[in-house]
Amino acid sequence: MRVLVTGGAGYIGSHTLIELHARGHEICVVDNFDNSSPEALRRVAGIIGTDFPHHRSDIRDRAAMDKIMADFQPEAVIHFAGLKAVGESAQLPLHYYDVNISGTLSLLNSMATVECRRIVFSSSATVYGVPQYLPFDEAHPCMPTNVYGRTKHMAEQVLSDWQNATPDASIVLLRYFNPVGAHPSGRIGEDPSGMPNNLMPFVAQVAVGRRDKLGIFGDDYDTPDGTGVRDYIHVTDLARAHVAAIDHAADNVGTQAFNIGTGQGNSVLEMVAAFTRASKREIPYEVTPRRPGDIACSVADPSKANTVLGWSAELGLEEMCASTWAWQIQNPKGYSE
Repeated sequence: MRVLVTGGAGYIGSHTLIELHARGHEICVVDNFDNSSPEALRRVAGIIGTDFPHHRSDIRDRAAMDKIMADFQPEAVIHFAGLKAVGESAQLPLHYYDVNISGTLSLLNSMATVECRRIVFSSSATVYGVPQYLPFDEAHPCMPTNVYGRTKHMAEQVLSDWQNATPDASIVLLRYFNPVGAHPSGRIGEDPSGMPNNLMPFVAQVAVGRRDKLGIFGDDYDTPDGTGVRDYIHVTDLARAHVAAIDHAADNVGTQAFNIGTGQGNSVLEMVAAFTRASKREIPYEVTPRRPGDIACSVADPSKANTVLGWSAELGLEEMCASTWAWQIQNPKGYSE
């Protein structure tokens, strides 16, 4: 199948390209490189042993997107392109709504020009908000507590409404929990711009010496050790979920949401201990006040994805930390080297 991947140079997108190629799909990438690097695509080409078309373009540029669609004639789209920092979204709400919502609208309009009606959307567990019960299943009410989560939820609604008006369309909404890890080669991984917003890259940068210490936001939550508990999933498992979603979209119409997680939670301190074992380096840290909007625990119920998509997570905490360390030690300054 011909699959157009928006945001394909990003952390999750780059790993998904490898899995798509392994399954025989033809790939084309659109990325504006605002928070990614062209180097990631060069390394993906090296890993899979072949080049592929890629375009430096913004999905909000309709003329550019219409031409890309006309040239590539995609049969399906995986939509990663967007902004994803919770804290930044509170400071730049209009920018987040513009990129994440206007970008999705533009993409759907461009898809219509070539009658492409299959899309897998990169959503987030943040759409659920404060848990009414755990683990989260797909029936849990969606009440996001931050701008980023609201843009993801609104984009889901846009896609669902479009599908309702387009009966032969297929929408798969993948609600990620906490992606971590890197490709086993160490050639591609998570390379955030500036200060990391997520735990794992921050821990890795402390271990490699780029940062002095880790800040842990609160140790007084109602969890076993007082630190926040999250469902961490290896990025390779997450990439495989997108391939399973593409296969599902090929044979089904309608809109379906799936949680993509392991169903297991680990605390911040458990992650620090696991990374210490993987890197054989101490991770200095200090406890700082809680961040507004953070919740004590977020864990997925992935049984729907297990059953309907035939997908399940295979890699555990040790593989997550070992692969992250392999990436970080080979690339202490990320792709900028």
